[in-house]
Order: sequence, then structure tokens, then C-alpha cells
Amino acid sequence: MRPAVVALVAAAAFAAATCNNDTTSGTVSAATTTRTTDTFTGTVPVGGSVFHSFPVSKTGSTDVDLTAASPPSTVVMGLALGTPGDAGCTPIAGASSNVVAGSTPQITGLTTAGTLCVLIRDVGNQTAPVAYTVTVTHP
Repeated sequence: MRPAVVALVAAAAFAAATCNNDTTSGTVSAATTTRTTDTFTGTVPVGGSVFHSFPVSKTGSTDVDLTAASPPSTVVMGLALGTPGDAGCTPIAGASSNVVAGSTPQITGLTTAGTLCVLIRDVGNQTAPVAYTVTVTHP
């Protein structure tokens, strides 16, 4: 009996949609995905790296932005999006770059639900520990 109810509801919905005599055009909007922004701060030692893990609730676009790093403010840092494990944060293929802090995402990609991590590392040019702020915006 349940399939019959589902078929009846589907038929009623189809009839209601096709019997509309309204001649004005409407706008159909896509469902929006709620996004979360996580902000991480810390210090990368000379020759070292640091990572932070975060949960992703569903498939969608993830943006990573190294928003601040100093001294100096022009220091180039390694930045990667990856998966956490026993060996640390393993970068996802194609999701790493050497960057200078800025106000726009340096890494953007489609991710699936699960636990991910962001890795910040010395690329070999630090002369002192570097304080950083990184934001990750994800579904």
C-alpha cells in the first residue's frame, strides 16, 4: 500500500505543477549549503610544520587561506589541505602550494564528508619561528 501512496502523491504533485496557468516567469534558486569557517593560529618552528584537523559535514567546496604569517609578513610558507593520520597531515594530490599570506583563498577544492587537515610548513626560508593564522571554509 505504501508504493501506491507514494505514486499518488507524485501524481498529485505533477498535476499541480503542470496545471499552473500563471504566465509570469519565476526564478528557481538552488539550495544553499551552510558553510563553516574555522580559524587556526599557531607558530611554525624553523624547519618544521604544524597541522590542524577539522570535520567536513558533506561534499562541497573547501577554501584554505593563509591570512597572516610573520616575521616577515612576506615569508613564503607551505600550505596544504590533506587527511590526518599516524604520519601527520598527508596532503591531497594537487592541494598544496607555497604561498605568501593574503586575503583570498590559496587552495580551493571539492571535498567529501570526513575529517580533513590543513598543514602549514617551513619551505626552507624561515630564519625564526613564524606566527600564522589560517582560515578554512567548508561545508
